[in-house]
Amino acid sequence: MVTTIGMLDSGVGGLTILRAIREQLPGQPVVYLADQAHVPYGVRKIEEVRGFTKEITRFLLAQGAKIIVVACNTASVAALGYLRAEFPETPFVGMEPAVKPAAEQTKTGVVGVLATYATFQTDVYNSVVERFAKNVTILQNHCPGLVNQIEKGDLSGSETRRILESALRPMLAQGIDTVVLGCTHYPFVIPLIQEIVGPGVRVIDPAPAIARQTQRLMTEKGWLADGIIGSEIRLITTGNAQNIENNLPLYLGYHLPIASIQWQDGKLG
Repeated sequence: MVTTIGMLDSGVGGLTILRAIREQLPGQPVVYLADQAHVPYGVRKIEEVRGFTKEITRFLLAQGAKIIVVACNTASVAALGYLRAEFPETPFVGMEPAVKPAAEQTKTGVVGVLATYATFQTDVYNSVVERFAKNVTILQNHCPGLVNQIEKGDLSGSETRRILESALRPMLAQGIDTVVLGCTHYPFVIPLIQEIVGPGVRVIDPAPAIARQTQRLMTEKGWLADGIIGSEIRLITTGNAQNIENNLPLYLGYHLPIASIQWQDGKLG
């Protein structure tokens, strides 16, 4: 039996992680749930996010997943420890803003971090900054409205550009040479970010590191598929399936069918 990877996010952002996992682990089936009924998680209370992710994890495990990738920075910082305690037999892979490699590699000593408001408020994020960026100036912006633009498939329009320029221009004026993407939605707009910041600024995409960590855990468990190519990807949304399906070529480069599931009294199904 080939091991299925379960993935969850508030919306389409985790598809950036799915792309990397697909490249790294092409033989593993994936079931991905986009909780678009509640997107964005970044403006919600921690207790809400924990409730959503607990139920989604139950659902993914019922679909046959044996490892869960929390492909959402907000959900990771709000709920990863909680989920590991609730499901102690299940391996979890979560997101952590890549402040450490940014702090190690910056030449100017000034790093920009783009993440959701909720991520910036958590002890997890502040602990990472405290441990790894003591001698680095960290400039933060939560890019209000950017997740919604990406959910709509607007990766390069005037409003998306305005949001990013508003965040990045002040950072450039203060000397950043590195930008950390602390939300899985944001890698979809890397081309626009690079256009704004120019070739002298490095943009850190967390997806490859998450794919490698997923592979490492699955290797330890003996769960890696044996050279199978093109295993099944199942996409499920709690929102409008047609909307996400129409934009899949933007996000993944190809079409896939998408199923829809509804929340009913705090449960999925």
